Amino acid sequence: MTDEKKKVVALLSGGLDSQLAVRMMQEQGFDVSAVAIKTPFCDFDCGRGCGFEIRERADDLNVNLKTVYLGDEYIEMLKHPKYGTGAGFNPCVDCRSMMFKAAEKHMKEIGAEFIISGEVLGQRPMSQHAPALRTIEKETGLLGKIVRPLSAALLPETDPEKDGLIKRENLGMIRGRTRRAQLDMAKKYGIENPPNAGGGCLLTDPAFGLRAKDLFSHIETPTINDIDLLKIGRQFRLDEETKLVVGRNKDENEMIKAIALPNDILLESRDHMGPVSILRGKNVDNFIEFASSVTLRYSDAPSEKRSYVTINKDEKKDEIIAERATEESYIKFRI
Repeated sequence: MTDEKKKVVALLSGGLDSQLAVRMMQEQGFDVSAVAIKTPFCDFDCGRGCGFEIRERADDLNVNLKTVYLGDEYIEMLKHPKYGTGAGFNPCVDCRSMMFKAAEKHMKEIGAEFIISGEVLGQRPMSQHAPALRTIEKETGLLGKIVRPLSAALLPETDPEKDGLIKRENLGMIRGRTRRAQLDMAKKYGIENPPNAGGGCLLTDPAFGLRAKDLFSHIETPTINDIDLLKIGRQFRLDEETKLVVGRNKDENEMIKAIALPNDILLESRDHMGPVSILRGKNVDNFIEFASSVTLRYSDAPSEKRSYVTINKDEKKDEIIAERATEESYIKFRI
């Protein structure tokens, strides 16, 4: 009889680095189980955010996959991230800490020895420099229990090394943003069509970050529905408690209709192709005429005459007649 393989848990993002980390551990004889983290801002099943076919990656790697969704607790963290945010609205250190805590829970459930991730020393400015990596370990209570195989030979010795489970000569020495070493490793491990570099979190995008900052500065605890609305359309802040979102294409128009809540107002040009717009907030009734004009501005309605706009609220339909807005009348409200 042979000894049963030691188990490890991998944080699997779907990117190349995390796949390589899994392959390295499998090569050293470990039974790898993967955990994938979804948040309201990084949803790999919706075509936005991470955008990776995560289950296909897990199947290719021949690992079991557990998906963990961080929803309301993630939004609560984002209100006051302990370690601040990056250039966008990205709380990378706090976010990674939450991910590792989820991985730790799975580690205990299956009796795994330690956790691995595809992090590369110096690759990300906020969360992957040495002090930040150490902070995350201390914050989660996992000091010595996290192995980053791609860069581990450049980092302090971990518990698995001290216990003789892994050897430093089998660990990587990759540093920085270059991908040459990873692409060479992908060939070695037979990983075809490796995904492009780049994070999938919407919060790292400066433009989206502005939208998120605006939302969190006007609503104490945004809902998942509020977050979903952030991801689409042209966004306008009309007053402290009211905003307007104008669809940019057919798909967004349908999403706006699906997202609409009972107190929201939906607006469309009655006679011309154009967007679906949504008014949301306490003072929506004060902005119906203005929102109608903006809706016409992004439609095929002519500028030289007034046009009808349909108004839908609480399943009741009405119409008003309005003029197309001029850019100078609404651009100051654009987020």
